[in-house]
Amino acid sequence: MGFSGELVFGRSERPLIDAPVFGGAQEDDEGGITAWWPRPGGWQMWQFHGTFPGRAEDVLRAVVEWTGAPACLASVHDSDVALLSGLEPGGDEWDAWLNLRIAAGMLDRPLAELDASVPADARRALAWARSAGVGDGAAATAIEEVMRSHETFVEELFDALLDRLGFPAAVDPEA
Repeated sequence: MGFSGELVFGRSERPLIDAPVFGGAQEDDEGGITAWWPRPGGWQMWQFHGTFPGRAEDVLRAVVEWTGAPACLASVHDSDVALLSGLEPGGDEWDAWLNLRIAAGMLDRPLAELDASVPADARRALAWARSAGVGDGAAATAIEEVMRSHETFVEELFDALLDRLGFPAAVDPEA
């Protein structure tokens, strides 16, 4: 059984977990809430294992308001499929599915229908990344390629998408 929960990606000088929307939640050793390796510039990702407070859209909006920076959330089901939602200050939003075959089955929609939305989804994701100050060298076709991938763990696919969007590479904080 894979991971089911939320991945929250954003930029802050403080840990994102400190945002008021998380109600004083703490990183823990039991795997309820864990931080991924940080990315330079204050970019960070937090993984919530079934302990996410409230509706994803409300949490995303609250994180953007608290940080004043674009943020993205991946709602992951069993490490197989994820719905991404991105938001920037000022309200421009985008969403996209990762692992389209499984998403099509879950949604009972034709794969071709989901696939047809990938070019527009990639352009919106790239515009979001550019609003975050990255992505100038990124190509929409490289982003489409990731969106059409079928990795075993969709969390890794999300991380790869952030790389392709031009965010700085994650670094081991102990290195």
